[in-house]
Amino acid sequence: MRPSSLAEGPPSAWWRLRRSGARPAQMFRDTTPISSFHELWRFSEVLEELVKRDLKVRYKRSVLGIFWTMLNPLLMMVITTIVFSNLFRNTITNFPIYVLSGYIVWTFFSQSTVAASSSILDSAGLTRKVYVPPALFPLASVVSALINLAMATVPLGLLMLVTGGTFSWSLIFLPISAVLLALFSFGLGLILASSAVFFRDAVYTYQVLLVAWMYLTPLFYPEQIIPAQWRFVVDLNPVYHLVKLFRAPIYSGTLPDPVDFMVAAGFSLAIAVCGWWFFESTRKRFAPYL
Repeated sequence: MRPSSLAEGPPSAWWRLRRSGARPAQMFRDTTPISSFHELWRFSEVLEELVKRDLKVRYKRSVLGIFWTMLNPLLMMVITTIVFSNLFRNTITNFPIYVLSGYIVWTFFSQSTVAASSSILDSAGLTRKVYVPPALFPLASVVSALINLAMATVPLGLLMLVTGGTFSWSLIFLPISAVLLALFSFGLGLILASSAVFFRDAVYTYQVLLVAWMYLTPLFYPEQIIPAQWRFVVDLNPVYHLVKLFRAPIYSGTLPDPVDFMVAAGFSLAIAVCGWWFFESTRKRFAPYL
């Protein structure tokens, strides 16, 4: 009999877990970075099932289901447009596109990292029964958020048509922006997931800090209004640079500034590497806390 955790998955994914030959406790053994990456590849079918599970749980018993992914940013855009558009009408043209192009990035970042932060704790019951590479759970949170991000671009494209937005070849740069955003979110998600195993309050503390982080990111207001003495706070904000990578092709119809790209890429790669190193160096001590 198959356990309920993956009962909806295909037999191949389930038997990969059952016949892996590893005991659940072996997920805490010492590994090398190369072997850990290889494990993620070997368990790609399980990753697919975890992503499906995350999507089903998110929209379980919802009438509109996954369409909330498209409606949520639109509703937020309408609210912020009503509140802020008159305030910044002299500095921001086509305010709805400006807001929505930044908000879908923030939604992806916040949803993926919050889900990743508790992903290992939420899956503790599964890891006690079968062997699953622990990094697979934060990765599934990021992949699920990527699917939501792709769906959120649908209402954004429709809004660009209605409001006279700019469609240009620069839009082909968006997949690169998405990869950098996913790398940054995955790296931070690994740090949060590992920290939450040892300190449960890390999940709730991060959610509080996210609110402040959002208002420190120019999503609803122009960056020009930031006082010069506080400009360094924004420049040190990785999400600010990632938002600019998305916003330039969508809002301005141009490729991102090379400096912005280099800074965003540097932040993303650095956090991804640090997150992977931190996670791999701490996961062998998870057992007593799960």
